[in-house]
Amino acid sequence: MAHEPIQRIALVGFGEVGGIFGRDFAAQGIGVSMYDILLHAKESREAMLAKARDAKVHAKESLADCVRDADLVISAVTASSALDVAKDASRILRSSQILLDINSVSPATKRAMADYFARGQGRFVEAAVMAAVPPQRLKVPMLLGGPHAAELAPRLRSIGMNATPASDRIGVPSAVKMCRSVMIKGLEALTVECLFAARRHGAEEAVLASLAATFPEMGWKEKLPDYLISRVAEHGRRRAAEMREAARALRDVGLDPLMAEATAERQEWLVCEIAGLNPGAPADEPFSWRALADAIDAALKAEKKE
Repeated sequence: MAHEPIQRIALVGFGEVGGIFGRDFAAQGIGVSMYDILLHAKESREAMLAKARDAKVHAKESLADCVRDADLVISAVTASSALDVAKDASRILRSSQILLDINSVSPATKRAMADYFARGQGRFVEAAVMAAVPPQRLKVPMLLGGPHAAELAPRLRSIGMNATPASDRIGVPSAVKMCRSVMIKGLEALTVECLFAARRHGAEEAVLASLAATFPEMGWKEKLPDYLISRVAEHGRRRAAEMREAARALRDVGLDPLMAEATAERQEWLVCEIAGLNPGAPADEPFSWRALADAIDAALKAEKKE
């Protein structure tokens, strides 16, 4: 089984990650199907179908239709939907089929997924995606976990993925991901809070100069602030959900998730503030954290005048 080529892949969830993976798999000649609940929403259906057609991916109307002929099923949904997808998939997958769950959820949630599969026929492998997907696409580093991880890893590498078996225990890769996220997404949230406050005080240049002097290799005077804050601006709601999963992972080992919960709140705060703004800069203009901070401040001042 370990050396059998993967010829058909089903993607459950066709958002940013599902869209990237689907396009890259199809470009290799792999048969790719997808299912997304947005296909059932009138306001999003046509855009989702067009996205699938453009990627040479076959849209399906149900989970069962999507996974029927797949060798590999990849779950790339929201954190809140991941467990339900695993539960439903465990009831319909055959023994030759594998569900690879790449969602950012707690180790306990991954173990609950695996428990569903212990009562079914299909096989379950967890994956922790260890970097942002868009820059590296299929080459993004992934850690695999579970008793089938070592078997699946070379099959994934044969289709261009960067998969490393980390443990035969479910939950270990997720723990690595969650603990890392406390640091990475915490840094994003700290950057938002630090620099938005500094700009309101008229002190951001001095703050950035001080950070650059303390951490000269990080790029505080260059692209780093725009990059960190842009990640929150673009994906803050999803990242907040992930940090609440990280908080659960911390509670599960008896540690109060003070920083993880605060990070989730700050990430979600920025998304909510952006939602209240008029359309921002054109898509072809580079992201500017200063412009975003000024737009939010202007909106707050206008609200106070009313």
